[in-house]
Amino acid sequence: MGKIYTLNINKNFMSFNIAVLYGSVRTERQGIKAVRFLVNQLKKRGHGVTLIDPKIYQFPLLDYRYFEYEKGKAPETIEKVAKIITDADGYIIVTGEYNHGLPPALKNILDHYYDEYRHKPSAIASYSGGPFGGVRSAVHLRAVLGELGMPSIPTTFPISAVQDSFDEKGNAIEKAYEKRVQKFLDEFEWYVNAFREARKSGLPA
Repeated sequence: MGKIYTLNINKNFMSFNIAVLYGSVRTERQGIKAVRFLVNQLKKRGHGVTLIDPKIYQFPLLDYRYFEYEKGKAPETIEKVAKIITDADGYIIVTGEYNHGLPPALKNILDHYYDEYRHKPSAIASYSGGPFGGVRSAVHLRAVLGELGMPSIPTTFPISAVQDSFDEKGNAIEKAYEKRVQKFLDEFEWYVNAFREARKSGLPA
């Protein structure tokens, strides 16, 4: 089964429009280094990438979900992000681990939308400052993404000691991540392509 992902995906698939969702607003956040690494890797593969960062798009705490607003009446930030999510072919979700769960800013962004995600795949990158790479948060996140209609691919991308693994520009200090990310993104691209082709035939009722 592993040989499925040994293909050079860039030679077989067209470029995709990918949204990267990140969830930390902490003052000295370290996960942004991993986010920049992933964005850089996606761009190297020829994809269009848009980062949804809660420090840039300052979401209010959830009151009305996007579909509950009268058309054209949603707050500007919510409207802008709705377009990014709608236009995306797939999503990479980057999560830290707070007490075995998701960062609240990430869950808040995710919960604002629903139909905009549906029938498109997601992939989970998780991180922590310790040795376990945020995997407990990834387990929680997988259930949330499935409920939102953007099921996650089987492979995850856990990152341990994130503060020491990348520099501020997203270059890998721990070079093993440069190799590991290739399988992760190969698999993600396969699912993005498969879902996009399936959507051309229509969506389930």
